[in-house]
Amino acid sequence: MERNIARLRTRLDGLGVALRPHLKTAKSVDVARRVMTSPAGPATVSTLKEAEQFVAAGVRDIIYAVGIVPSKLPQVLALRAKGADVAVVLDTVEQAQAVALASRTAGTRIPALIEIDCDGHRSGVLPTDKQRLVEIGRALANGAELRGVLTHAGGSYTARGAEALQQCAEGERRSVVDAAAIVREAGLACPVLSVGSTPTAHNATDLSGVTEVRAGVFMFFDLVMAGVGVCQIDDIAVSVLATVIGHQREKGWILIDAGWMAMSQDKGTSKQEVNQGYGLVCNSAGVPYADLIVADANQEHGIITVRPGSGGVLPNLAIGDRVRILPNHACATGAQHRAYHVVRGTSDKVEAEWPRFGGWQ
Repeated sequence: MERNIARLRTRLDGLGVALRPHLKTAKSVDVARRVMTSPAGPATVSTLKEAEQFVAAGVRDIIYAVGIVPSKLPQVLALRAKGADVAVVLDTVEQAQAVALASRTAGTRIPALIEIDCDGHRSGVLPTDKQRLVEIGRALANGAELRGVLTHAGGSYTARGAEALQQCAEGERRSVVDAAAIVREAGLACPVLSVGSTPTAHNATDLSGVTEVRAGVFMFFDLVMAGVGVCQIDDIAVSVLATVIGHQREKGWILIDAGWMAMSQDKGTSKQEVNQGYGLVCNSAGVPYADLIVADANQEHGIITVRPGSGGVLPNLAIGDRVRILPNHACATGAQHRAYHVVRGTSDKVEAEWPRFGGWQ
């Protein structure tokens, strides 16, 4: 984890932009303190539950990077009343009007960023939609604060190869630069140009005009990121420690006490070149076995097999032996657990236990 954090910080320092880490992956104050540039932030969150937890821990600079709805604005205002600069994200005039009305009513300007659609992956305003961008900006000006523009290159998760990932990163950058130019030409302030995804953060070669990069899974990485080509298996910093509980030798199975409740149902590598099932199996020191995966899972049972067609050999694991399972999706797997048990390198000595939280609010 420490190496992964240092890697991205060094990279972004070289490109002259700030890191605003997305804390949705870790959902842990202990991890946040190690990845943020200061105890006060900046930070990104995906739920108001995260915002409340991190504000209570002293974080003061937060973007709530999910489209805002009127019913959540009282919670945003409550957090801001505690001294936290919590900004919201939106992509419609209706949302902007609601934020402006709540701001006027409360007598304080809620900052908002206009979400830009850089690749058709999810939500946002097209960076060429001048009318909509200006209408949103002007609606915000009627009581709220236009903080800037923000985008997320979610389409980069399906890109393969350095050239394709660099193109995603440039498309992400260009979208906010173009959108900001439209907003500024209309006489509106646009100080923040925020981009972010782990694949593009590690492949951008030019971030001219961008003021900050948001990324989250980079601190842990996972098998999906390894499949994209952003990291190596050895970079994955989080695993689930499981115990061998049985064998079905005639079927080529080893049973463990980690099913989909421990790993999550995420099978994000199923569309990649290498399908890792529910996770890649390592020995207790974290060294991967060749082509050994959790191929199937029930609630509390995982079934380890050799990857079909690989020619791998099932290891001789006894009842009670322990294995570490590297997850497909660190965010989803982490969400199944209440804490991280911290070890260093290949040691099995637990140095610390870092609480994590989940849920919504």
